[in-house]
Amino acid sequence: MIADFGESAIGRVAPVDSGFWWIILLRAYTKSTGDHTLADMADCQRGMRLILTLCLADGFDTFPTLLCADGCCMVDRRMGIYGYPIEIQSLFFMALRSAKSLMKPEGEGKEFLERIDKRLHALSFHMREYFWLDHVQLNNIYRFKTEEYSHTAVNKFNVIPDSIPDWIFDFLPLKGGFFIGNVSPARMDFRWFAIGNFMAILSSLATSEQASAIMDLMEERWEELVGDMPLKVSYPAMEGHEWRIVTGCDPKNTRWSYHNAGSWPVILWMLTAACIKAGRPQIARRAIEQVETRLSKDQWPEYYDGKLGRYVGKQARKFQTWSIAGYLVAKMMLEDPSHLGMIGLEEVKRMKPQLTRSASWTA
Repeated sequence: MIADFGESAIGRVAPVDSGFWWIILLRAYTKSTGDHTLADMADCQRGMRLILTLCLADGFDTFPTLLCADGCCMVDRRMGIYGYPIEIQSLFFMALRSAKSLMKPEGEGKEFLERIDKRLHALSFHMREYFWLDHVQLNNIYRFKTEEYSHTAVNKFNVIPDSIPDWIFDFLPLKGGFFIGNVSPARMDFRWFAIGNFMAILSSLATSEQASAIMDLMEERWEELVGDMPLKVSYPAMEGHEWRIVTGCDPKNTRWSYHNAGSWPVILWMLTAACIKAGRPQIARRAIEQVETRLSKDQWPEYYDGKLGRYVGKQARKFQTWSIAGYLVAKMMLEDPSHLGMIGLEEVKRMKPQLTRSASWTA
């Protein structure tokens, strides 16, 4: 086997998410089996340190979020997610928490654990404060002043209110909210990305109140986010001039197809886990019942197209392992919610780094 770090990928983009999933799945295996010998192996400990070295390295970035290129995660083609995509930040947060529970404190581990604590504290504050959008926050952004200086600035990223897209005003209900797709200087991507929001709930990056608000949004905007076939990977679709400029006229990511607001059955397991964790299993049950009317008859396609996800994707492969697995995991998790412990992390009420005295401190 030859390891591929993006050299052979379409567009030659390194997959940032794969390292995070490796740590998350290592914790899931450990939690499920009670077997710590695998995670304690020197190679696994070194693997976690190598991944975290890349993520925690100092650079020119001033934010605790992780700066990424376009196409760096499941959305692996040009879709305008460069910067600080929500999917990567949620997985980063979950991987940090998973590594914290798996990494041994001996040797280099102690320093990494301290760095993890500091990053978790900064990252959770940043995401909950600046990526979260509900009706109140949207109204605040709409009224933002620009060109503010110093630490007293309210509009910290100098977002221009006129850049708020028209669709978000009608889409966002009075009850409900979500983590938007991206936040960087003078830019907010208001699109909904399912994986980022569901993993935010599972990792407890979302507070319990925010998790409930995301569930409220799912119920209020069922037709837009679920439609006839769960589940929209993003919303809304880009089309026309925006699609041409942002995707480079990508023939696979046309409107309401593939990663451009296409519907992916595999996301069903994440929705189910998030619903159980948020105390709203009835939402997952409704989605599973919709899937059962068609997915098997359609021969387990990879994705669906159309505004409601009504049509099998134009390039969708049949009998996709992850479409089948996503349904099975969702079904089994709903039947026995105790399985949630494999992937869900409980909220830490006070996520503050441990403060240590400097060497020069004297009583």
